[in-house]
Amino acid sequence: MKKTPLLSIRDLSVSFRMKDKRLRAVRGISFTLFEKEILGIVGESGCGKSCTAKALVKLLPPHSSIISGEVIYKGENLLHYSEEKIQKVRGREIGMIFQDPMTSLNPTMKIGEQILEGYLLHHKKNKGKESLDYAIQLLELVGIPQPDRRIHEYPHTLSGGMRQRVMIALALAAKPKLIIADEPTTALDVTIQAQILELMQKIKEKTGTSFLFITHDMSVVAGYCDRVLVMYAGKIIEKAEVDKLFANPSHPYTQGLLKSIPRLDMGRDTPLIPIDGTPPSLTDTIPGCSFCQRCSEALPICTFETPTLKEQTPDHMVACWKKEQKTDAATD
Repeated sequence: MKKTPLLSIRDLSVSFRMKDKRLRAVRGISFTLFEKEILGIVGESGCGKSCTAKALVKLLPPHSSIISGEVIYKGENLLHYSEEKIQKVRGREIGMIFQDPMTSLNPTMKIGEQILEGYLLHHKKNKGKESLDYAIQLLELVGIPQPDRRIHEYPHTLSGGMRQRVMIALALAAKPKLIIADEPTTALDVTIQAQILELMQKIKEKTGTSFLFITHDMSVVAGYCDRVLVMYAGKIIEKAEVDKLFANPSHPYTQGLLKSIPRLDMGRDTPLIPIDGTPPSLTDTIPGCSFCQRCSEALPICTFETPTLKEQTPDHMVACWKKEQKTDAATD
């Protein structure tokens, strides 16, 4: 079945001013998100995941700048939109779930007021009982008990899991086509995390909403995403359908991520294997492959020439000189 593109990112680069230097947080990434899809972005802290997400809806701080790129939504480049015009896209077309609901929700406003604030911004005619009933329906949709009572409560009266459900309801309020979820389960315990992730899947199936899911947890990607982008040092170094990536992780960094997490089929005495070293400084120009200093399989070419994403198998792309040489040898 042919997939319909919803959002296309082309050659996006973002930098930050740091005194006399510039930090290049995102370095020329491109990808497409399709309708009714959960696309995961995974990688270490500082690899550019959240920066990418905020750039899509122009929520970057003042000391940042978008050096290049396009964010194509409904045939238009969102990066060319004025602040007034992009505000009509935020919430209405693209919603956002932030990492920490306690700092994202307003402690002085009741739950119902916060949910309806964004909704009424885009649907000004639907006021009064109709909008109140809608807020109750949203809380019921995200699994909050006694929603008719909860809408009159303040965020501090709810548990962490409940607050995150409110954040999801808030993101859904204006009926967006896409929701960006920026590590929405990081501060939650494992049981609540699973409930939130299952809820997002049900919302996708029920409403057709697409999700861009940002996480550092490979197990979350395995269980809930359709496709995955692996980021490292501001670049996408591998992208594939989830099943293909876990069946055949091709980039040494992806392999390292998988080796460093516990598995049920591992013996009790089997040690986890960490990735040695640290990521390169993003304030510097990085010659060659950004992972080569930490890679046990690095080739001489890796130190001076940057690999590009190339298809290894259908719908599975990798930026790695060693994998590229193996592919070339197999086709000779």
